[in-house]
Amino acid sequence: MRHWLRPWTPLAKELEELEKDIKRTFEEFFGRRRRMPAMAEEFVPLIDMYEKGNDIIVEAEIPGLEKEDLSVTVSENSLTIKGEIKKEKEVKEKDYYLCERSYGSFSRTIELPTEVDSEKAKASYKNGILKITLPKKQPEKKLETEIKIE
Repeated sequence: MRHWLRPWTPLAKELEELEKDIKRTFEEFFGRRRRMPAMAEEFVPLIDMYEKGNDIIVEAEIPGLEKEDLSVTVSENSLTIKGEIKKEKEVKEKDYYLCERSYGSFSRTIELPTEVDSEKAKASYKNGILKITLPKKQPEKKLETEIKIE
């Protein structure tokens, strides 16, 4: 680490401390996971998408829901996941010490890397993970199909 000679100023120490604080703040901010509770304005499910054989697999992390609270649609080259996370009414806001979980409706649409056969698509929901299997197909125009969640 290099130490440069700086002319003394009355605020030099305070400015140096401020610089350290700013650097630490950026390191903490960018070092955290993508979904930061303190900054979250709305819930967005985290998604993994990969290819397995002739299928595109999409796994979405959506804890705290029943499958009846989810809706999955596929159209041409995109997939949309919608749902609502409901807040329990038993606890009043004034009684909270900390509230980091997100509540309310959400929707996330992702672009698929290739066209899929929406008629053969399947979805399952277990332990907070929504798994959608989308068989690839030759390009054919299809409007929108709702996928039944098992």
